Amino acid sequence: MIEQMNNVNIIRFTKSFPYPLGISPILVLNELQTKGPQKQAELAETIGYTKGAMTNIAEKLVKLGLAERLYDPSDRRTIRLQITTEGEKALLKAQSIGQEVFIQLFEVLNEEEIAQYLLIQEKLVQGIQDKNI
Repeated sequence: MIEQMNNVNIIRFTKSFPYPLGISPILVLNELQTKGPQKQAELAETIGYTKGAMTNIAEKLVKLGLAERLYDPSDRRTIRLQITTEGEKALLKAQSIGQEVFIQLFEVLNEEEIAQYLLIQEKLVQGIQDKNI
Protein backbone atom coordinates (compact mmCIF):
# COMPACT_ATOMS: atom_id res chain seq x y z
CA MET A 1 0.00 0.00 0.00
CA ILE A 2 2.86 2.39 0.78
CA GLU A 3 4.36 1.82 -2.66
CA GLN A 4 1.00 2.36 -4.32
CA MET A 5 0.43 5.58 -2.37
CA ASN A 6 3.93 6.83 -3.21
CA ASN A 7 3.43 6.07 -6.90
CA VAL A 8 0.12 7.92 -7.01
CA ASN A 9 1.66 10.95 -5.28
CA ILE A 10 4.65 10.98 -7.64
CA ILE A 11 2.34 10.83 -10.66
CA ARG A 12 0.19 13.67 -9.27
CA PHE A 13 3.28 15.75 -8.62
CA THR A 14 4.83 15.07 -12.03
CA LYS A 15 1.62 15.98 -13.87
CA SER A 16 1.40 19.30 -12.01
CA PHE A 17 5.08 20.31 -12.15
CA PRO A 18 5.75 22.47 -15.23
CA TYR A 19 9.45 21.53 -15.54
CA PRO A 20 10.69 18.32 -17.20
CA LEU A 21 12.32 17.10 -13.99
CA GLY A 22 11.95 14.24 -11.56
CA ILE A 23 12.60 14.29 -7.84
CA SER A 24 16.40 13.92 -8.06
CA PRO A 25 17.08 17.33 -9.63
CA ILE A 26 14.64 18.91 -7.20
CA LEU A 27 16.60 17.42 -4.29
CA VAL A 28 19.76 18.92 -5.80
CA LEU A 29 18.12 22.35 -6.11
CA ASN A 30 17.01 22.14 -2.49
CA GLU A 31 20.52 21.24 -1.39
CA LEU A 32 21.97 24.15 -3.37
CA GLN A 33 19.45 26.59 -1.94
CA THR A 34 20.05 25.36 1.60
CA LYS A 35 23.84 25.09 1.58
CA GLY A 36 24.89 27.35 -1.29
CA PRO A 37 27.19 26.54 -4.21
CA GLN A 38 28.81 23.11 -4.06
CA LYS A 39 31.04 20.82 -6.07
CA GLN A 40 29.17 18.11 -7.94
CA ALA A 41 31.13 15.42 -6.08
CA GLU A 42 30.00 16.90 -2.75
CA LEU A 43 26.38 16.96 -3.92
CA ALA A 44 26.61 13.37 -5.12
CA GLU A 45 27.93 12.21 -1.77
CA THR A 46 25.43 14.21 0.28
CA ILE A 47 22.38 13.05 -1.67
CA GLY A 48 23.68 9.54 -2.34
CA TYR A 49 24.04 9.58 -6.12
CA THR A 50 26.91 8.38 -8.25
CA LYS A 51 29.19 11.02 -9.74
CA GLY A 52 27.90 10.05 -13.20
CA ALA A 53 24.28 10.52 -12.16
CA MET A 54 25.16 13.86 -10.58
CA THR A 55 26.85 14.96 -13.82
CA ASN A 56 23.64 14.20 -15.75
CA ILE A 57 21.48 16.01 -13.21
CA ALA A 58 23.78 19.05 -13.20
CA GLU A 59 23.79 19.17 -17.00
CA LYS A 60 19.99 19.08 -17.10
CA LEU A 61 19.67 21.83 -14.47
CA VAL A 62 22.17 24.04 -16.32
CA LYS A 63 20.44 23.51 -19.69
CA LEU A 64 17.11 24.50 -18.12
CA GLY A 65 18.67 27.59 -16.54
CA LEU A 66 17.88 26.36 -13.02
CA ALA A 67 21.53 26.16 -11.98
CA GLU A 68 24.82 27.53 -13.21
CA ARG A 69 28.44 26.48 -12.98
CA LEU A 70 30.82 28.74 -11.07
CA TYR A 71 34.50 28.51 -11.96
CA ASP A 72 37.09 29.30 -9.30
CA PRO A 73 39.30 32.09 -10.75
CA SER A 74 42.35 30.76 -8.89
CA ASP A 75 41.80 27.14 -10.00
CA ARG A 76 39.65 26.62 -13.10
CA ARG A 77 39.44 22.90 -12.30
CA THR A 78 37.27 23.74 -9.30
CA ILE A 79 33.68 24.06 -10.45
CA ARG A 80 30.72 24.61 -8.17
CA LEU A 81 27.06 24.35 -9.01
CA GLN A 82 24.82 27.23 -7.90
CA ILE A 83 21.04 27.60 -8.00
CA THR A 84 19.75 30.45 -10.18
CA THR A 85 16.78 32.73 -9.60
CA GLU A 86 14.80 30.55 -12.03
CA GLY A 87 15.92 27.50 -10.05
CA GLU A 88 14.62 29.08 -6.85
CA LYS A 89 11.27 29.69 -8.57
CA ALA A 90 11.17 26.06 -9.73
CA LEU A 91 11.96 24.84 -6.22
CA LEU A 92 9.20 27.01 -4.73
CA LYS A 93 6.77 25.61 -7.30
CA ALA A 94 7.85 22.04 -6.44
CA GLN A 95 7.33 22.71 -2.74
CA SER A 96 3.92 24.26 -3.38
CA ILE A 97 2.78 21.32 -5.50
CA GLY A 98 4.14 18.91 -2.89
CA GLN A 99 2.04 20.62 -0.23
CA GLU A 100 -1.06 20.41 -2.43
CA VAL A 101 -0.49 16.70 -3.03
CA PHE A 102 -0.17 16.06 0.71
CA ILE A 103 -3.23 18.14 1.52
CA GLN A 104 -5.25 16.09 -0.96
CA LEU A 105 -3.84 12.91 0.55
CA PHE A 106 -4.77 13.83 4.12
CA GLU A 107 -8.27 15.15 3.34
CA VAL A 108 -9.68 11.67 3.94
CA LEU A 109 -8.38 11.55 7.54
CA ASN A 110 -10.01 13.02 10.61
CA GLU A 111 -8.05 14.94 13.28
CA GLU A 112 -7.45 11.86 15.44
CA GLU A 113 -6.12 9.88 12.48
CA ILE A 114 -3.81 12.73 11.48
CA ALA A 115 -2.48 12.93 15.04
CA GLN A 116 -1.82 9.16 15.02
CA TYR A 117 -0.12 9.40 11.65
CA LEU A 118 2.15 12.22 12.86
CA LEU A 119 3.14 10.21 15.93
CA ILE A 120 4.03 7.24 13.73
CA GLN A 121 6.06 9.48 11.40
CA GLU A 122 7.95 10.96 14.38
CA LYS A 123 8.75 7.45 15.61
CA LEU A 124 9.98 6.40 12.16
CA VAL A 125 12.17 9.50 11.84
CA GLN A 126 13.61 8.88 15.30
CA GLY A 127 14.37 5.29 14.32
CA ILE A 128 16.19 6.48 11.20
CA GLN A 129 18.17 9.04 13.21
CA ASP A 130 19.09 6.46 15.85
CA LYS A 131 20.47 4.15 13.17
CA ASN A 132 22.18 7.01 11.27
CA ILE A 133 20.54 5.93 8.01
